[in-house]
Amino acid sequence: MNGLRMWTRSVQPLLWRSKVLRAALTLSSRSHGSCGGVSGKSWIRPSGYDTGLKTFNSLTKQKEPLILSREGVATWYSCGPTVYDQAHLGHACSYVRFDILQRILSRLFGVTVIHAMVITDIDDKIIKKSWEEGVSPSVISSMYEDEFKKDMLALKVIPPAVYLRVTENVHHIVAFIEQIIKNGHAYSTKEGDVFFDIQSIGDRYGRFGGAGDSQGEPGNTNKRDLRDFALWKPSKPQEPFWESPWGRGRPGWHIECSTIASAVFGSQLDIHSGGIDLAFPHHENEVAQSEAYHQCEQWANYFLHSGHLHLKGSAEKMSKSLKNYITIKDFLQSYTANEFRMFCLASKYRSAIDYSDSSMSEARSSLGTISSFIHDAQAYMRGQLQCSPVQETLLWERLAETKSSVLKSLADDFDTPRVVAAVMNLVYQGNCQLQPVSKSGGVVRSPAVFAAIISYIRDLLDVFGIDLQHSKDSDSGRSSASLEAVVEQLTRFRNEVRTYALTRQDAPPTGSSKKPGLYPERLPLLKACDTLRTDLAPLGVLIKDRGATSTWEITEGKQIQRGEDEDQKTSS
Repeated sequence: MNGLRMWTRSVQPLLWRSKVLRAALTLSSRSHGSCGGVSGKSWIRPSGYDTGLKTFNSLTKQKEPLILSREGVATWYSCGPTVYDQAHLGHACSYVRFDILQRILSRLFGVTVIHAMVITDIDDKIIKKSWEEGVSPSVISSMYEDEFKKDMLALKVIPPAVYLRVTENVHHIVAFIEQIIKNGHAYSTKEGDVFFDIQSIGDRYGRFGGAGDSQGEPGNTNKRDLRDFALWKPSKPQEPFWESPWGRGRPGWHIECSTIASAVFGSQLDIHSGGIDLAFPHHENEVAQSEAYHQCEQWANYFLHSGHLHLKGSAEKMSKSLKNYITIKDFLQSYTANEFRMFCLASKYRSAIDYSDSSMSEARSSLGTISSFIHDAQAYMRGQLQCSPVQETLLWERLAETKSSVLKSLADDFDTPRVVAAVMNLVYQGNCQLQPVSKSGGVVRSPAVFAAIISYIRDLLDVFGIDLQHSKDSDSGRSSASLEAVVEQLTRFRNEVRTYALTRQDAPPTGSSKKPGLYPERLPLLKACDTLRTDLAPLGVLIKDRGATSTWEITEGKQIQRGEDEDQKTSS
């Protein structure tokens, strides 16, 4: 990590504003306080501290400077799952993408992210599932909440600072609704419903679009406006309920997030995230409720929305209701968390993304290329790989250019595809210098620059949650170490046999045009060495012959690229 900290410190001053400019920004912003006199749908530039990043804000539909209320700290709320079934790749894509963004903020830009997430553990779907299974809703929600958390850990998603369940916060929700009614923005009915009064907020509704076409929530005709949405609804027979001033019932969907986010962060939130399908009506209604409760002009300063995950060839998002989903558990039977993260990095977080075996193969191939380069560079550093003279100055320049390009790309709305391209180009430049030769002839070697490149790439991938050094589960660490020791001894033995088989015969008589050849009786040994190398490749053990020496690596996936296979052609 030392290398990463050093280059971060060297480039960060270019991104951070000077104290004078920051002070001027703060003074300017304070004249537009979040509870000031601005009306309508105008976005108010926050007062606070400029991070040096720009991010696409769904409230303005354009990139805005990311300004935090408190220096070095970002308050972040995200909508968690409704726990009635197993999580699928559509969920995973959104959570992994935002996990990557949070890692970038904290590791590269020095921002402590305080992240809170709600678990919706009471809902129509949970109740329906409990009836089907013949158990209580709490059993269903508890079981699938646990499964969700296990899935997130398997994908290496950093847990939020706190998970909060709806059922444990109903008393807060009731109080929140009461205050909205007192503020003149909600009303109750004789049937026991409470609705938010859209007309009471004038033209402030519709910041995310869709409000004009909204027909409101179905199934109730007691509303003043079709767009009014439920804050509280009476419970039906055999449904769970809580006592309230309006009778027995349970919260509406949208109110839970406003209440719980406000309970944690108060009247001001830096960042709110979720899938693009939540923008309207869910996030729209959250904003309306929260600003009606706090009586302020701007509750959340930035809304970040991730694009949908589609099965390739389908226009529909991956969804439980559409029955077109792949569970996270099933996915991890075929691919790794590292590979899924590389898949996510290859597209912008707010873009739709197509999932297919071919796209996952591309992610696996990219990681394989990086791992192969690291192993080759390490072999060069150990003296096992003899190369032509390395253009060391060129590599140092390419490394510096990559560092600068990566930080600039991430400061521009977390542009991870550009970062991946920059890293792969650096790997290409490194590979171009690792051209094996049979004899080095005392050529000056340059191991330090390759050590610097390896350290940088590893540290950067670690920021993204990709750990190439410990890609296996911790439980298998001991057996993995044993396997490596066996492969090392096997490779040494094979190398001795191969060296013996490649020994040339004595020089022919003077004047003969023939070159010394191999001993014919030793050729079967050479063939056996080649067969062993070929047979081990599909098992994840890749042996590379480097002139008189051989190197090896254990690959994460079982599929070996054809190009790598061809690279193993024997020199016999």
